[in-house]
Amino acid sequence: MRRAVALGYDPDRDDAPRVLASGQGSLAERIVSLAHQHHIPLREDPELARALASVEIGAVIPPELYLVVAEVLAYVYRVRRRLAG
Repeated sequence: MRRAVALGYDPDRDDAPRVLASGQGSLAERIVSLAHQHHIPLREDPELARALASVEIGAVIPPELYLVVAEVLAYVYRVRRRLAG
């Protein structure tokens, strides 16, 4: 079953990225659909999604996930830069 987790980060407010939404099955499909509608880059990583799914909605990610989430964010920034330029 598909699982999706949406992350957000506001450097003025957050110490680390936060889990904004999480779900599996039809809810995961809705999260992915909304990301597509809003041109938000996606990255498929079932293991990371499983780990992030245990984080409460609105909570910052745990320190043990900082490195892998930083890699995902770097990917997202590269994709956005490529699309913009």
